Amino acid sequence: MNNSYLDLVNQTFNFPQEDYDLKDEYLQYNDVDVKALIDKYGTPLKFTYLPKIGMQINKAKKMFANAFKKHKYEGKYNYCYCTKSSHFSFIVEEALKYNIHLETSYAYDIEIINKLYESKKINKDIFIICNGFKQKPYISRIARLLNTGFKNVIPVLDNKAELKGYKKSVRVPFKIGIRVAAEEEPTFPFYTSRLGIRSKDILEFYVDEIEGNEARFELKMLHIFLNKGIKDDIYYWSELNKIINLYCQLRKICPELDSINIGGGFPIKHSLGFEYNYQFMINEIVRNIKVACKKSKVPMPNIFTEFGSYTVGESMAHIYSVIAEKKQNDRETWYMIDSSFITTLPDTWGIGEKFLMLPINKWNAEYQRVTLGGITCDSHDYYDSEEHINEVFLPKIENGEPLYVGFFHTGAYQDQISGYGGIKHCLIPSPKYIVLDRDKNGKLIDWVYAKEQNAQSMLKILGYK
Repeated sequence: MNNSYLDLVNQTFNFPQEDYDLKDEYLQYNDVDVKALIDKYGTPLKFTYLPKIGMQINKAKKMFANAFKKHKYEGKYNYCYCTKSSHFSFIVEEALKYNIHLETSYAYDIEIINKLYESKKINKDIFIICNGFKQKPYISRIARLLNTGFKNVIPVLDNKAELKGYKKSVRVPFKIGIRVAAEEEPTFPFYTSRLGIRSKDILEFYVDEIEGNEARFELKMLHIFLNKGIKDDIYYWSELNKIINLYCQLRKICPELDSINIGGGFPIKHSLGFEYNYQFMINEIVRNIKVACKKSKVPMPNIFTEFGSYTVGESMAHIYSVIAEKKQNDRETWYMIDSSFITTLPDTWGIGEKFLMLPINKWNAEYQRVTLGGITCDSHDYYDSEEHINEVFLPKIENGEPLYVGFFHTGAYQDQISGYGGIKHCLIPSPKYIVLDRDKNGKLIDWVYAKEQNAQSMLKILGYK
């Protein structure tokens, strides 16, 4: 019987795969020698591979172009990056190299927009889609952008009262969008999303508050986002067609309306067994919009997307060392890592997220069922199941070098949720952060963005001077 870890993978998945291969018994990620990074920087560490961001953007643009060509679609496609997925400057600036637009969620996002403009990373023609429930500081910053010539800033109304803030503070003609409150999926504890305006109220709101405003502002966009993401099921197609039908109704009385924003929601690969037909889904989205528009005899809208996790998620990995093996009873084996899941991958703890987990070395060793444990004193600091199976299998620890374990495609939201650079549970430090890129000749370049958090920085935050 073949019982090495490599045998297990080959029996379960097609391997090697795009982005993943073995070289001299060590895992390679996008042709990056992960073991060499470990030798150079140690663990725990995390790294971002910048070229993956452009690969994802170009892939989506190409698939939308294919769908537009197939269905002879007459609108335009605009790719927006959802900044809340990762606000780091090198992430946003890398994405902007690929002729994209931006989506914001809070007042401080606008300060990032200002910095990007000052450094000539963007110009005033870029689309900036402003989402979220907006307090006065957010509205005032949006108004300042509009008043200073950012003509394609589109505040998306989350509620009816929000429009009053722009009426008071914006001195130039401007465009607005409306977020349509989606019905939540049946398993959700609420019937309707707390975000957006009820669809049945939007036509009346348009007639009463937007139509005939002497051209000070105009409705340009309808926006929808589904927490479940873009999936081939009845729930998704039902909610999508609701906003398409609402667009068709509004378009007949609002000639300025020319865009539908379907938000984000493309899934990313969290298992070697991941299967998702991106092109099929895009084809169907485009087809549904075209069919409805033809039936209603209205122009096809421009399509906006706001991909966050899809853009940046697959560009990052977290690498740990197994520092001890503990057998607590006859059935359970613990592999203790040199960090914490709660502090570095909070989605594993908070929402039970599963990431693509693979060992970096020892692929030819026998494997066993284990539970990975973090080093905090919290009983919930563990990882015990993968997306495709309710178990974790890893190579047995033998003599020689330690076992290294990688969690891949961790680039979206983890730093934001864990509070990068701040205080963590049990004072576990943020790991060192390495950024990877390639020069014009394809040679790998790596540099340290941040060293491992030290005790002095934590004590300063806590007031111990």
